[in-house]
Amino acid sequence: MDEAPSEEGSHLHKRSQPRVLQPDLQQESSDLKDECKEFVNKISQYQKIVEGLIEVKDEMTKEVETEKMKAIGARNLLKTVAKQREAQQQQLQTLIAEKKLQHERYRIEYEALRKVEPEQNEFIDQFVLQK
Repeated sequence: MDEAPSEEGSHLHKRSQPRVLQPDLQQESSDLKDECKEFVNKISQYQKIVEGLIEVKDEMTKEVETEKMKAIGARNLLKTVAKQREAQQQQLQTLIAEKKLQHERYRIEYEALRKVEPEQNEFIDQFVLQK
């Protein structure tokens, strides 16, 4: 045994250096120190992983917000296009109604002229015959 107990419970290391703790407590302390270092390393690794996940989440959040804004823009554009089509359809229906009215006026005028035509042809014939 390289450690000899002294009078006050202190021990000497194998190189004859004084030790404050008993050898078995020294070993437990050393083991605990190693476990603590390992724990700190694992916590550091865990923290790096969590930071990486947070970065990924933040990036995905930004992408989701960007896509959401694009979707809102597309929806608004579709609403605008739909309103424009409705307005255009109403304009075309109004134009069709106006053209129908104009067609009806032309038809009535044509019928009136058809009735007057034989009278005028007869008048022209009589006028030509008189001269």
